[in-house]
Amino acid sequence: MNESQHRQMDDLAGRLRKGQVSRREFLARSSALLAAGALASLPGGARAQADEPRSGGLLRLGLQNASQNDNLDPGTWGTSWTGTSFNGGVYNNLVEILPDGSVAGDLAESWETSDGAKVWHFKLRPGITFHHGKSLTSEDVRQSFLHHMAPDSASGARAIVQQIASIETDGDDTVVFTLTEGNADFPYLVSDYHLSIYPALDGGGIDIQAGKGTGAFLLESFEPGIATRLKRNPNYHKNNKPYVDEVEFISIPDSTARLNALLTGEVDFIQDLDIRNVPLIERNADFQVQRTPSLRHFSFDMDTKVAPFDNPDVRLALKYALDRDDVIAKVFLGEGTKGNDNPVAEIQKFFHEMPQRDYSIEKAKEHLAKAGLDRLSVDLSVADNAFPGAIEAATLYQEHAAKAGISINVIREAADGYWENVWLKKPFAGIDWFGRATVDWLFSTIYTSNAPWNAGWSNARFDELHALARAETDEAKRTAYYAEMQQIIHDDGNIVTVAFVSWRNAVSNRVGFGEVGGLMPNDNMRMCERWWLKD
Repeated sequence: MNESQHRQMDDLAGRLRKGQVSRREFLARSSALLAAGALASLPGGARAQADEPRSGGLLRLGLQNASQNDNLDPGTWGTSWTGTSFNGGVYNNLVEILPDGSVAGDLAESWETSDGAKVWHFKLRPGITFHHGKSLTSEDVRQSFLHHMAPDSASGARAIVQQIASIETDGDDTVVFTLTEGNADFPYLVSDYHLSIYPALDGGGIDIQAGKGTGAFLLESFEPGIATRLKRNPNYHKNNKPYVDEVEFISIPDSTARLNALLTGEVDFIQDLDIRNVPLIERNADFQVQRTPSLRHFSFDMDTKVAPFDNPDVRLALKYALDRDDVIAKVFLGEGTKGNDNPVAEIQKFFHEMPQRDYSIEKAKEHLAKAGLDRLSVDLSVADNAFPGAIEAATLYQEHAAKAGISINVIREAADGYWENVWLKKPFAGIDWFGRATVDWLFSTIYTSNAPWNAGWSNARFDELHALARAETDEAKRTAYYAEMQQIIHDDGNIVTVAFVSWRNAVSNRVGFGEVGGLMPNDNMRMCERWWLKD
């Protein structure tokens, strides 16, 4: 970038701060300037050296998956935007997952179980209040869970609450959950980001629209699909947290626009740094690439209730028709591990290793023939935010599959509304899966027949094994059950798993943080209260 372009960029940034240009205009014009110059030469702020958390400042976060349909009903949350801003900022759970993957009390100070892990007592911390001054009680917790347990509920936590036979209160400070069967993983499950605790209404139910939680931040403003602004809760129950005074979530679906916003100081952090821009960030002394090992995986999912995906040989043909090595090399530039049509990550307990399914034109044709076909044509829906690189991956898949007589029509869907209008609605679509902390949680959320996010696949033996594994206390038997379940998904399932990847973000060096959790995005969705500004 030459001197004239630098002056234009500085002037544009100054006009943005004064409100003289809109954020949309700023991103469009800065993109043009940055494209015309050398990005690595952009000036940045001084690098701060403080290592200890400090208080104050506004933390600005550029995320990519907000939607105009976002709302404050926790059952509807399905993205890192809603999970991080609402669950991780405004509300709390009974427990939280720490960066090291362990479970710690949040609103609950302790818990104990009895009757073979069927009965769970959670004791609440004293002195916690909601943002409008109401004291937290066990009835708030009970009503918050009952919200997801309604007969007509479509909550993302339905797979969890279906295990609950009853919820009772024991005084104002204790909640008693009785499960339909024992589950030693239950404390992990109540960390689910949908299970935020809301204030109970006098006549039953929870107060959704008020936006009043117990969280580290007060909800100052919320523009669906555009921005969310949070302000520090001075009465938060965790000592010294949160560190920053304000947090602003800014919706930037386009990867180039997110990069520009970071480099020009519009945001301090961007999610899903484009792999092609990693060298640029690594060369810039004012920023760093943040890679966090995760359970995240990208897939193309099929609805097996819809032809031709109802034929298992068609599904196998589509699995063999993808050259995962080619996608990882060209789209992810080597940063990824091949998927093997199994949603369980290698780093996860109970992972079952199976021979890798590799690209094979011959096998794809063989399974097409078994399905009585010599050619096949299918539509595949993707968008920029289906997963990073989804459109490029789908285009390569189209090339790979054509050699086997499979015509894949890549449909580029609108990014805004993708998760409401395409996911679980279109019969073949690209999906970004976060994974879940336990295999039981993963399977009951997505793959059992009654899972809330089941994309249209069921297998009676899989369901039978899931019930056996959940109640099994013998580790060896449980391992065997989960191994067979993974084999069933690999052989019969509805997913073409492209790759497992780490969270890859970019962050300004003025931002401080400790160990970053990777079981869920954005420091297990707790970056708001855990991160700080160094200057």
